[in-house]
Amino acid sequence: MKKQISTQLLTVLGLCMFLFSACNNSSDFTVKGVVAGADGQLMYLENVGISNVVTLDSVKLAPGGKFKFTEKRPEYPDFYRLRLNNQLINFAIDSTETVSFVADAGTFATSYSVEGSESSTAIKAITLAQLDANQAISRLRKEYEDKMISDTTYRTKVLAAADAYKEVARKYIYSAPMSTAAYFALFQQIDGLLFFDLYDRNDVKAYGAVATSYDHTYPESPRSKHLYNLTLQSMKVLRAQRPADYSNVETKEISFLDIELPDVRGEVVKLSTVAPGKVVLINFTAYQTEWSPALNMALGELYTKYHDQGLEIYQVSLDSDFHFWRNGASNLPWITVRDPQSVYSQVAGLYNVKQLPTLFILDRKGNLVKRVEDVKKLETDVKSVL
Repeated sequence: MKKQISTQLLTVLGLCMFLFSACNNSSDFTVKGVVAGADGQLMYLENVGISNVVTLDSVKLAPGGKFKFTEKRPEYPDFYRLRLNNQLINFAIDSTETVSFVADAGTFATSYSVEGSESSTAIKAITLAQLDANQAISRLRKEYEDKMISDTTYRTKVLAAADAYKEVARKYIYSAPMSTAAYFALFQQIDGLLFFDLYDRNDVKAYGAVATSYDHTYPESPRSKHLYNLTLQSMKVLRAQRPADYSNVETKEISFLDIELPDVRGEVVKLSTVAPGKVVLINFTAYQTEWSPALNMALGELYTKYHDQGLEIYQVSLDSDFHFWRNGASNLPWITVRDPQSVYSQVAGLYNVKQLPTLFILDRKGNLVKRVEDVKKLETDVKSVL
């Protein structure tokens, strides 16, 4: 009997912790702790919203570094941070009443300890993985700007650093997609860009898992609605990029994302003005790579052979060196444009370009019907659409 009562009690307590908004909804939460070596410095408690950060309170740290903040518990799980001299400790308030921190002023953002909140412990691990990736990418950027590594090496190593972060983040996302740690992991950034690409077929699964869980658990939360709408929008774009089954091309309703970039004369050429009535081969490339001459020769053979049958090539260069690109592109018969954002190209991001070269095929109705997986089979792919 005692065992049954204990089991029921644990179930009730578990439900109370899980149903955040139903239990102690009007109570406060407390953040307290000690920061060593910060005598006389101001520390701030901030609420991190979807689109803004609000300062809630501050304290001047006395000798010994003890602090304590008490605030009204949010209606739904939310994110907060402690700020000391532009160093940040991120944490979440979900079913927690008290979160305790011990930190040192010199390593405030990285070497702190946290108790009382499993989500905030997970957020620390996610933050450290993000910092590792940021540092690795910063080193690579400097090597790239100093001409120590090539475009191809730079992109490959940047992707590897981002993947290392995502490997850590996915453990928290898929093990507990309804948690604040999972939500936090999705929205970490490097240079203002999300590690988890909303337009990547694998990454969007992570968004979908968290969006579904949040929508089910906290349907009225502004974060739930924002994430759900964001995920739906990305899925629409991905459907527009999905390779079509050639046996059903006539009935597929697939559109493409327009591109609007300058050509060698500085005149903006829109993909949407080129595409109608033609089969268009979209090629993301970089002339400074070792494989570029061979690729352009292959494209030249295709263009010569099939241009009269309606083939057009719209080539997007991600070269960092404008003059090198213009010299190489000036005598090409097809349309070649350049994105001055180079490796930070938003256009390439929207097309989910992870490596170069990447090629897509649009049919005569403007449907994106193929992402070319093997350049050796490019002519076969083009002929099947022509």
